[in-house]
Amino acid sequence: MKRGFNDYIGLAFRNFLQGLVIIGPLAITAWIIWYIVFSIDNIIPSVSQKFPGLVFVVVIAATTLIGYFGNKFIIGRIIVDSVDYILEHTPGIKFIYTSLKDVMGSFVGDKKKFNVPVWVKTNENPEVWRIGFLTQNDMSAVKMDGMIAVYLPHSYAVSGWVIVTKFNNIKEVDGMSAAEAMKFAVSGGVAGFHSDDNVFKAPE
Repeated sequence: MKRGFNDYIGLAFRNFLQGLVIIGPLAITAWIIWYIVFSIDNIIPSVSQKFPGLVFVVVIAATTLIGYFGNKFIIGRIIVDSVDYILEHTPGIKFIYTSLKDVMGSFVGDKKKFNVPVWVKTNENPEVWRIGFLTQNDMSAVKMDGMIAVYLPHSYAVSGWVIVTKFNNIKEVDGMSAAEAMKFAVSGGVAGFHSDDNVFKAPE
């Protein structure tokens, strides 16, 4: 059957959308990387104009060295702990510093907090479960005996919210690592969970 003009327009539009699906993530990833490099590189504009990329390399190398010496050597650990102590006890600064430290420490480093994915029952009838991360398994310090705290990330966002619930309202996530669980949560449930077959397969 001969195709009409509208058929070709529709085909071209579908191919355009498919192209966006392919190029979009690549372009956004490249833009984010470029923005980070450009922002760091322009910390010292006079140097970045003569030697593009040099400031970025120096900052990354210095950060890596600080992390290495701060963990591997006693003197480095003492210096880091001393600076940490001063900032945590400086009025005004301590609130900013400790908040940022806790947030960053939750995602990276040796004390990552979002590493225990759990299913949380948020509604009884109809039964509704959400995926989250156990952050406190004992809330008795704030007079919430028998309760636990769970962080629930939002889909397609870097935000989330914390709920306090009973331990029997959660169950451990099987079959997914912490990274896969986070990907599953922030992607709206379409990524990090085996394959697309699970989306379209009818329940038995």
